[in-house]
Amino acid sequence: MTGKRHEAKHKIDRRIGANLWGRSKSPVIKREYGPGQHGQRRKKPSDYGTQLRAKQTLKGFYANIGERQFRRYYQEAVRRRGDSSEQLIGLLERRLDCVVYRMKFVPTIFASRQFVSHGHILVNGKRCNIPSRLLKDGDVVQVVQKLREAPIVLEAATSGERDVPDYMEVDHKAMKGTFLRTPKFADVPYAVQMEPNLVIEFYSR
Repeated sequence: MTGKRHEAKHKIDRRIGANLWGRSKSPVIKREYGPGQHGQRRKKPSDYGTQLRAKQTLKGFYANIGERQFRRYYQEAVRRRGDSSEQLIGLLERRLDCVVYRMKFVPTIFASRQFVSHGHILVNGKRCNIPSRLLKDGDVVQVVQKLREAPIVLEAATSGERDVPDYMEVDHKAMKGTFLRTPKFADVPYAVQMEPNLVIEFYSR
């Protein structure tokens, strides 16, 4: 993982003022305020500010997805039947880069996006290099043979920082997992409070 990516990740943590991924090295653990000389000032945000922050927090968690793509997820969530905020979370959690991260094949969501882009992941036995691919229930995800013993993969698999959620099943010996079902918002193990309802409100303005 490049130093640049570490920086980007810490910058998101600092800007939002939260340890988004619950990592022990987050700069927010040392200081709870944002970067810059005005970071320590606390003022009550407007409704718009609260919604914007909710959007930045959710978007930041998924490796800072681009605005255009994130808006498309919102449009798709609203188009579907049922609760739009639940649908939004379901779409984000079905992304291949998110699933690879949740299965603990890599240490961070940023590493996951890179890992997938470089063609290190198989979906149902076929190589896939599209981080935004949406998985279906029952899809099988596996690390390519030559990287199953790679230090980054072994370190992530044995890390105690987080657990594999129950909507997927993983065999870390084979570095293989099955995406069992699309989760409900309450099932998703976020390290900080997420407010997808405010994200829906932000885009519906």
